[in-house]
Amino acid sequence: MSKALENLLREDRKFEPSPQFTAQANARSGIHEEADADYQGFWHRQALERISWYKEPTQVLDDSNPPFFKWFSDGELNLSYNCLDRHLESHGDQVAYHWVGEPGDTRSLTYADLHAEVGRFANGLKSLGLEKGDRVAIYMGMIPELPIAMLACARLGLVHLVVFGGFSSEALASRILDSDCRIVITQDGAWRGGKVVPLKANTDLSVVQTPGIEHVIVVRRTDNEVAMMDGRDIWWHDLVEGQSTQCDPVALNAEDPLYILYTSGTTGKPKGIVHTQGGYLTSVVTTHSFVFDIKPDSDVYWCAADIGWVTGHSYIVYGPLANRTTGVMYEGAPNFPDFSRFWQIIEDYKITIFYTAPTAIRAFMKWGDEHVAKHDLTSLRLLGTVGEPINPEAWIWYHHNIGNENCPIVDTWWQTETGSIMITPLPGAIATKPGSATMPFPGIAADVVDEEGRSVPLGGGGFLTITKPWPSMARTIYGDDQRYIDTYWTRFPGSYFPGDGCKRDEEGYYWLLGRVDDIMLVAGHNISTTEVESALVSHPSVAEAAVVGRKDELTGQAIAAFVTLRASVEGDEALLGQLRDHVATTLGPIAKPASIVFTNDLPKTRSGKIMRRLLQDISENRQLGDVTTLANADIVQEIADMADSGSADS
Repeated sequence: MSKALENLLREDRKFEPSPQFTAQANARSGIHEEADADYQGFWHRQALERISWYKEPTQVLDDSNPPFFKWFSDGELNLSYNCLDRHLESHGDQVAYHWVGEPGDTRSLTYADLHAEVGRFANGLKSLGLEKGDRVAIYMGMIPELPIAMLACARLGLVHLVVFGGFSSEALASRILDSDCRIVITQDGAWRGGKVVPLKANTDLSVVQTPGIEHVIVVRRTDNEVAMMDGRDIWWHDLVEGQSTQCDPVALNAEDPLYILYTSGTTGKPKGIVHTQGGYLTSVVTTHSFVFDIKPDSDVYWCAADIGWVTGHSYIVYGPLANRTTGVMYEGAPNFPDFSRFWQIIEDYKITIFYTAPTAIRAFMKWGDEHVAKHDLTSLRLLGTVGEPINPEAWIWYHHNIGNENCPIVDTWWQTETGSIMITPLPGAIATKPGSATMPFPGIAADVVDEEGRSVPLGGGGFLTITKPWPSMARTIYGDDQRYIDTYWTRFPGSYFPGDGCKRDEEGYYWLLGRVDDIMLVAGHNISTTEVESALVSHPSVAEAAVVGRKDELTGQAIAAFVTLRASVEGDEALLGQLRDHVATTLGPIAKPASIVFTNDLPKTRSGKIMRRLLQDISENRQLGDVTTLANADIVQEIADMADSGSADS
């Protein structure tokens, strides 16, 4: 590690707001206090100031039937109108999306272009007899037709269900069946890592199991031949040919459903999270503006997530477009055709705001700093992270190598179920600490409680709870209100429990510890897998780590670690000992891993989440569970073989 990074990782790791954000901080001073004093009034003002309504809401929060809260329930609006039409008169020629295809093809669509394409496709959907409230499955890669399809559905009051293009045909079928979709929108294939993912072929396998599907609409993206069934399958270009670009948006009630989005389903049956119109848009447009300090006339913003996840819904499509942001979409893998792909895109489009996941950041670290150093990233002024707690080592690397120590980092915590960012710094308004998401967003009421639901004093840890309703909260689990209650509202009655552990330091900063089922009990001590993983990754030889607790007759649980090493580092017995001692020094002897396995990769879902359940199965010599959601299923057997060899125990 360089001396500069060692200095950044000193004990007092606190970064004061950057000078270039001082004006913003002054303009927003007191915003938390304002929201705390009247949080319903705060959200009502955001709704009225940031959204164009057909009928402005007079009722803010309806809490008469908890936990089925309603927001702005007498208001009427249309999200497609808010994302497109209202920008056209003055800013129709502003670029909405710069799109980069993995093979190197590019497109730039203005707001006027996007409006026209959405109008044509919405009229095409109407021609198929679809009506308000019908469900539409969208199974696509990261191409412009994906947000076009979403916005067309929103324009007509259709409920879209986006299924991540990396999911299997079985995952697609189960979601279609659960939500009773009438049509599927897909493409012949999607580029990923230089290969074509056969989306149409997967869709065909799904539709065999889903008799309610009437039509499959197919975008031509590759040259691969695909089977087209007469009467059922329709090419996108044929459907939109001759359609008018004008399609009047439907006025919708604020509580009408907008979309269903299924959780990844790493454990149990996937949950169809239902989000509605007015409250959802209020939260995403407000958080997007504040958290990323959006300047619509000058920013080029890149959220490098996939639209198949909630991050893409909220912060690639609805929030940015409603805020009239120029965004970037990239189709493919971050390491194709080489490890410089992301940095080349930032340089080419002079991106100012970059939002990505800690998993990606750790991969960038593993690939090496030299790929970053070849590119001019000086256009960047703000960085963000999303998806999981970020370990301090990765935070510092991101700050130093990507932000050149000039860019604030907004470390954001939220979920599919919350709809929008919940805990985050406001750049310029608060000092940041590597690894901490800082404080709840204005208008969000959070607490950290113990097993009995009592608030834990500052300096302690426990369970994260949200103590008041917020506009973008999920309204239910599709078709299963009782499961919604049981999953989120019974552990701590009266509060929403997201399932995450959390610490608050003496200054009130929130430190997310991951899922509570990732809290290990070792010899009576609660130890977070995230903390041990962060300690391992802080060692200069380690690129990524995953930690699970395995059964142990003496201590209840023992810590089992799985580690990928940085390029050119060889794993041996000496390094095993160094890593165990490093964790003991960093966290204390009780946190020392009982075993460490060196592996070339970790089992991950197609969204990039580590499947710790499988690692626990390996650690406890159990039969491996379902691996169909993995992006790299072959690595599981490799890890199991390494663990069985015994050579990795220390």
